[in-house]
Amino acid sequence: MPQNPVRVAVVCSSNQNRSMEAHNILSKKGFNVRSFGTGTHVKLPGPAPDKPNIYDFKTTYDQMYSDLLRKDKELYTQNGILHMLDRNKRIKSRPERFQTCKDQFDLIVTCEERVYDQVLEDLNSREQETFQPVHVINVDIQDNHEEATLGAFLICELCQCIQRTEDMENEIDELIQELEEKSTRTFLHTVCFY
Repeated sequence: MPQNPVRVAVVCSSNQNRSMEAHNILSKKGFNVRSFGTGTHVKLPGPAPDKPNIYDFKTTYDQMYSDLLRKDKELYTQNGILHMLDRNKRIKSRPERFQTCKDQFDLIVTCEERVYDQVLEDLNSREQETFQPVHVINVDIQDNHEEATLGAFLICELCQCIQRTEDMENEIDELIQELEEKSTRTFLHTVCFY
């Protein structure tokens, strides 16, 4: 790893599945990474599609785990939610909301277009202070366990390619194009400034 590792943020809606899977893999690879959600609340699947479990961002993963264990251990074991929360609480104590974080990153990777739009809206509404560029890249990842894992490896590959560049500003578009062709996914890319 170079002296100044790329500061990475991975963002999905609830900071549960996709962003946390990528956070997990990137941190194991030695990246300086944080993860976030952009939603107003944290939503987890419930007993029916119209009955999600809704939590405040201040709720810890451990509290969510205990709550779901109490509500229906079998259901939440079977659908993988308890396993996911168990992984999450080993990474950090609770979900974080992107809009309340004032730290600066070199790269922000979002996991769906709606989240990408929310991140751009938030960054563009902030007063520019340092004019430090931040690359915001969207990789559409379906919100299920399998796709979250595949997406996390793709995000990791993207970060590793960027980490190896001599000149991120001039090489990033070419890198994205190569990854798009290889992965057959479409990436969105915007540069914002802090």
